[in-house]
Amino acid sequence: MKKCLTIIFCFCILGFLEAQDRFDIIEEKLNQLAKEYPGVNEKVDLSLNAATIQEYIKTIGAVNNINVNVDPSLDIKLSNNFSKVTAKEVFIFLCKRYDLDILFVGPIITFTKYAPPPEPVIEKKINRKQLDITYEKTADLLTYDLSNDTLGNVTKLITKLSGKNIIYAPELANKMVSGYMQSAPFNSALEKLAFANDMKVSKTHDDFYVFEKKVQVINPQNNSDQVVNNPFGNLTQPKTPASDDKASKIKISNGLISMDVQNMPISDIVNQVSKQLGKDYFLFNDLKGNATLKVNEAPYEEFLKLLFNGTELTFKNEGGAYLFGDRNLEGLRQSKLITLKNRTIEKVLDFIPGELKKGIEVKVFEDLNGIIVSGSQPRINELEAFIRHIDLVVPMVHIEVIIANVQKGNTLATGISAGLGTKPATTTGSLIPEYNVTLNSQSINNLISGINGFGVINLGNVTPNFYLNLKAMESDNVLKLRSTPQIATLNGHEAKLSIGQTAYYLEVNNSLVNTTAQQQNLLQAQNWKAVNADLSISIDPQVSGDEQITMTINVKQSTFTARVAPTAPPGTTNRDFQSLVRVKNGEMVMLGGLSENESNMTGKGLPLISRVPILKWIFGERTKAKRDDKLTIFIKPTVIYN
Repeated sequence: MKKCLTIIFCFCILGFLEAQDRFDIIEEKLNQLAKEYPGVNEKVDLSLNAATIQEYIKTIGAVNNINVNVDPSLDIKLSNNFSKVTAKEVFIFLCKRYDLDILFVGPIITFTKYAPPPEPVIEKKINRKQLDITYEKTADLLTYDLSNDTLGNVTKLITKLSGKNIIYAPELANKMVSGYMQSAPFNSALEKLAFANDMKVSKTHDDFYVFEKKVQVINPQNNSDQVVNNPFGNLTQPKTPASDDKASKIKISNGLISMDVQNMPISDIVNQVSKQLGKDYFLFNDLKGNATLKVNEAPYEEFLKLLFNGTELTFKNEGGAYLFGDRNLEGLRQSKLITLKNRTIEKVLDFIPGELKKGIEVKVFEDLNGIIVSGSQPRINELEAFIRHIDLVVPMVHIEVIIANVQKGNTLATGISAGLGTKPATTTGSLIPEYNVTLNSQSINNLISGINGFGVINLGNVTPNFYLNLKAMESDNVLKLRSTPQIATLNGHEAKLSIGQTAYYLEVNNSLVNTTAQQQNLLQAQNWKAVNADLSISIDPQVSGDEQITMTINVKQSTFTARVAPTAPPGTTNRDFQSLVRVKNGEMVMLGGLSENESNMTGKGLPLISRVPILKWIFGERTKAKRDDKLTIFIKPTVIYN
């Protein structure tokens, strides 16, 4: 009772709020109209008795100069006395008192009976179950996970996804079906769905799939449990006489075959079982050989697969009729395109065992990343099962490489050199940052003149072509290079990276050409040729099951050295190493730095004096150079599964 009162109270509150909103809107519109027609807000003194509402409102409109209109269908008598109230307040009172509404059309206001808006129609949401069905078009594979879904919805979605028309008997439209199949061939998936839900499916000559009820035919000679799945109608099948010992070992119940025979001719087995089940069949040749077989409640096609397994015989269902014969016969050969989803077809044929390719013609079809096979259906099925087994996702290895190269160098050069030139020299040179000055004869004579006169010292003068060079210089250099390339490759495939520079040198070819018997001309050809100095890295990753990555790493580095002549080819130095390492996914490994140290000391000076420790730096030239080059490589592999 309390719940009902609460609901009624809520509805009353909602109705009050809705009416209040309506009157607020009317008041707002009257306020806007009053901006052009002030009579809306002017006072009204009016007293009427038993007047119609039309007369009442029109009188107010005439007195206050307001354009009013009243619906003729309103039949209301009024007896009111208003004093010192505005026309707007009177209009709102009438709307509330007599449940009226006001329509505004420009400056004209019309009074009508209020008509409440229709209640909104709330559509009931139907939660439709999302069917879990997928179809792989290239490989013709069907996947479904069904649980009490209607056959009509299931076949509709499968037809939409695959483009293959599927129909069903009218009485099966609302049949609830269940089943699970993962990436199975389309025909086989439909057959298993029909079998699991007590139906049968067949394919017509115009490529329609038809779901029908199983027709159970009771054998008139045995009214116990012998029923036959007869796809051709209600045909009574005679039973083999009980006196036949072989036939007594073959039992059929609900379309399922149970058998226990030893060394029985295959042709007799096929003949008896097919007749009892009412199957139409055709023999391309004699079914030679005997079979020892024991099965329990097997469907017809599964029974045939077991019977023909390990023999050269096979079968084919074509339009509801079964064809039997040798696997290599024309009518029983099959051709099929098997496509791969997770890896390329390249080199796949090399991994297929030879036994699986016997009796089958296999060709690579690169355009669709698959192979075309032709042969017997059982062998094709066996080959396809193997290919599906190896068609796994190939992991991709993303490799981050950090290359750090540090070069340090130091050069010290000092010395004094003097001599005679072919002409007077010019005083030139620099003092900072390096001291390298050349003095001519005049500058030297001025220096000598400043020294002469101290005691008994008198050095004389030098010749005009005399020069003197003073040199003292020290330099340091540090070069740091950092490169962070990133490459990716499939598991088991080599990734290569190369960074380098190219230098050119001039090659001159001279050749003598005989123009006459006594004259030769010299022909000269000049070509610029290239020399490369590279840093190359090749990495071959192998990913194991626990995501350990084994990498074969090859690093080669070559650098240029000084040229012996401006047009000569530069010299090169080479460094390389190979390494086999194993790291975890996402970990970084450092490869030891490739170091190169170079020291060079040269000097020249006067005999004997150039060996004196202090004088050799004054009476001669000395150059001391040192260079260190270190290359360090960091590698970080990361496994990616797409």
